Formats: sequence, C-alpha cells, structure tokens
Amino acid sequence: MTIVITGAASGIGLSLVKYYLSKACNVLAIARKASEELQATEATIIEGVDVASPITLSKLKAELSFSDVKVDLLINCAGVLFRETLDDLNYDHIEQQWQVNALGPLRVTETVLPFMHEGAKVAMITSRMGSIEDNTSGSRYGYRMSKAALNAASKSLAVDLKPKGISVAILHPGLVSTKMTGFQGDVTSDEASARLAQRIDELNLENSGTFWHAGGDVLPW
Repeated sequence: MTIVITGAASGIGLSLVKYYLSKACNVLAIARKASEELQATEATIIEGVDVASPITLSKLKAELSFSDVKVDLLINCAGVLFRETLDDLNYDHIEQQWQVNALGPLRVTETVLPFMHEGAKVAMITSRMGSIEDNTSGSRYGYRMSKAALNAASKSLAVDLKPKGISVAILHPGLVSTKMTGFQGDVTSDEASARLAQRIDELNLENSGTFWHAGGDVLPW
C-alpha cells in the first residue's frame, strides 16, 4: 500500500507517517524541510515541497513519475494556524492560512490524482473550527475561513471523484497536543493518528464526503 502524507515533518503528519510504516506501508513523506525525527524513519522523504507553492509541487510529481507507483491513499495534513482577533486582523496571516490550509490540499490532490487508481482514498485533515454551525466563540478568522473553504472543496472532490471510484474523508483530528496548539490538546498525535486511520479504513464511496470527528461522530457544517 502506497501512501502520500503532507505535513510529515512534525505533529500529526509525522505520527501518521510512523503509524502507516508500522503497518508495512510504503510511505512518501512530504515536507518543506525534513525534521531529524522524520529522517530517522524509513519513509521516502520528499522535502522542499511547499503546498502553498505550485512550483515546488513539481518535485512531488517527478518522484511519483520516476517511481511509477500507484497511490492508494493521499493524506493532506499540512496546515498552519494563527490567532487573529477582530482587534488584530493580520491579513498577511489570513492569506497564508488560505494558501496553505485551503488551496494547498487542492493543489496536492490535483498533482497526485493522475497516480491514483479506482478504490484509492483521499483524506483531508481539517478542523471543526471550519464548521459554521459549531462556531460559538468567534475569532481566529483566517483559520476558520480556510478550513471552511477546505471542507467545501473536499465535498466537491467527493462528488467529482466518485465516478472514478475514489472516496474522500473530511476529518477533524480532535484537539491534539502539538506545537500548533501550544501543546494544549487533550489527545496526543499518536492517539489522533490511530483514530484518523480508523476513520480512513471505514471510508467508502457511500460515506465519501462526510465531515467526521476522528472519534467517529459526524460534525455539522
């Protein structure tokens, strides 16, 4: 089984790399810069890839073409979080989150799609902060907007890829203790990865396009 994982240098992405390697999968780990921890794994590392930069995605395409692999699973995990408030709206940060969190996964999926086969899967690691109905605390404009856009794009992908036999999961990992959250989460990256993998295992064409919590609950849009 060949799996492509973005955001693989740290956090949930790194834990997913380790999880699928433990299942004897062939893992292509995508990162802007490989961490020492990622380098210590047996993953095939493709660094210098920024999901916000279409030009750098050519490295990923070249690796897939050269290795002549068929991708069974693509996990779009790369993300960035800033904490804007209405009194402190940093539009550069909002734009960066839009590029990485919303457009990045779409760019990567478009790049990898020619190498995917019928029965393959795409997993989008999003956030319940992209839920409009669930927003009761406001703030964090860029992150919320970018994740809502990712959810919308993922739903469209689920519709458009169904005739190709490719299913799409839209997954909130939970509040995970990582550098992004200031290590304030209630689950570890490894725990989140195992739960995410379970949801991916359950993914099929019938439930494609569903917005799930990693624990199994369906989340509101």
